Amino acid sequence: MKATYIDYSDTGSFSKTLLAYLSKQPDLASYYGHFPDLDGFKKQIEAQKKFQHRELLVDQLKDQYAELLASSPEVAENLERLKSNNTFTVTTGHQLNIFTGPLYFIFKIVTAIKLAQDLKERFPDQDFVPVYWMATEDHDFAEINNTRVYGKKIVWEEEGISATGRMKTDSMADVVKQYCNTFGLSDNSTKLTELVEEAYLSGLNLADATRRFVNSLFKAYGLVIIDADRAALKKVFAPIIEKDILEENSWKHIEATSKSLEEAGFNAQVHAREINFFYLTDEFRERIVRLEDGRFEVLHQNIFFTEEEIKQEIKKHPERFSPNVVMRPLYQELILPNLAYIGGGAEIVYWLQLKANFDYYKTQFPILVPRNSALITDDSVAGKVFRLDFTFKSIFKPVNTLKNEYVRRKTKHRLNLQDEWMELNAIFGKIKLRAHKIDPSLGPSTDAVKARLKKAVNNLEKKLLKAEKRSHEDALIQIERVKDKLFPNGGLQERTENFAVLYIKYGDELFNDLLKNFQPLAFKFSVLY
Repeated sequence: MKATYIDYSDTGSFSKTLLAYLSKQPDLASYYGHFPDLDGFKKQIEAQKKFQHRELLVDQLKDQYAELLASSPEVAENLERLKSNNTFTVTTGHQLNIFTGPLYFIFKIVTAIKLAQDLKERFPDQDFVPVYWMATEDHDFAEINNTRVYGKKIVWEEEGISATGRMKTDSMADVVKQYCNTFGLSDNSTKLTELVEEAYLSGLNLADATRRFVNSLFKAYGLVIIDADRAALKKVFAPIIEKDILEENSWKHIEATSKSLEEAGFNAQVHAREINFFYLTDEFRERIVRLEDGRFEVLHQNIFFTEEEIKQEIKKHPERFSPNVVMRPLYQELILPNLAYIGGGAEIVYWLQLKANFDYYKTQFPILVPRNSALITDDSVAGKVFRLDFTFKSIFKPVNTLKNEYVRRKTKHRLNLQDEWMELNAIFGKIKLRAHKIDPSLGPSTDAVKARLKKAVNNLEKKLLKAEKRSHEDALIQIERVKDKLFPNGGLQERTENFAVLYIKYGDELFNDLLKNFQPLAFKFSVLY
């Protein structure tokens, strides 16, 4: 694949806060730790050499990989490396979208792998392991039960309960068939069908099925996949769980940070609650709230704890306490020797709200790295872009803007009436001066006539452009088709299409091409064709 790189600011697709972070705007400096550059990683490596839980982490990962390690030698090697104080992780996380969901799921993982490779080149005495943190405790099933292939939406029709990672995949036969039927006939489609069926039709829960599927795609790169919904891992987190539920520290620190960010002109992405934990069983995941009488209630379940009872429950069953979106990052960084978190634009923004809470709990804050964003097309579409006299940078503009620009470039006539308006404006200056001499109160009337004429001139200019467009109808249709192809439903390709569309075309070379062209620390939008 060939690559073109575009500044994020030129795409119009990323938030003001993310752009401010990447440009090192001073107003944001206090909301993150080390910046994602080589100097920042050097400092982060030194800070993470104090990580204490390597043996526990490796034991838990080996247990989770029990049936996969024999066929995943690169993963097995990385698990052994994690025992060493010179090995660190770079982590991305995502929900358990069926069949990986939108394309950016794949981009997150590839960015983590490429960053680990780049860091090894820069720091050869250290080892770096890419990690995919599965959000197995998330319970928003409606967000993950669907994907789109060739524009067709495929939905797993099932009732979501408890944590999505614990859901059984027994009812997925029909949705697997729908998904695989979109592939057509080829060696790549046959291979992908086999991987999908092996993962999702083996009677596993969704967490294990996702691990098996993602591992089949990325095991050659040593990607380590972790499910943190484990009692042994939660035991490490238990002291913070207890302290935070009883003292509501995360709420205090995160809300103060959110207010500070908003006062500085940035939008807060998430809002903390007084208690940022759910109570989790195989049947439900419900919020914990504090009542006026001092007891704690699990909402909608008629379950109550006194302060002493909830302390004992945390001690005996830490796995029943599930962190929400603002506490999950702290849990992640507590149990991994992590250097960086790779997330989408919205994720990076909400991580900026969390640093004060990390500081309070004396946990190292990770370097925040935006995942690589990309648009992938082929030479035929690229050729149309160039033949229409556009660039990959300009094609991000709205379709009507592109049409207007094209017509103005190609027309033989001058459609802009600004020169004529300047002449009229000068005439009105003289009219206003004469009116003022006769009666000063006539000034506003003159201005009103001028405003009406200005509006009429603008309308006439639009009519001239519209008339000229009829002479370029075929080209304007092509512009629409190119935009629809590159930006399905008016949005970025990566937020809509599933990776299967590209895998069927390129096979495993898709991942190699992404790794070759992604530049995690360049902070550019990639156009690949």
